[in-house]
Amino acid sequence: MQTKICKVIAQTEPVYVQSKKTESGQTPKCYIRLKELGGDYEDEYQCAILGNLALCRFQPGKTVAASLRFSTHENNGVLYQDITAYEIIEIK
Repeated sequence: MQTKICKVIAQTEPVYVQSKKTESGQTPKCYIRLKELGGDYEDEYQCAILGNLALCRFQPGKTVAASLRFSTHENNGVLYQDITAYEIIEIK
């Protein structure tokens, strides 16, 4: 897991997806696009957010500290990279 200081570019609205970890069988999920500080050519990340954190709204342009987990998975012989944000704190 890595902690990054980033600007929020955009965030999708949460949707409910199936989850084996919750009593109701569903958990909120959304995506947030983050860009590292430093200019136009810095790294950007499209991150999944799950659970109660997915219900929080982070406004574009705000600076945040985000704890990101990078992983991969294979599906039908194709390898995919996943980035999940586990904690996001707005920096004021």
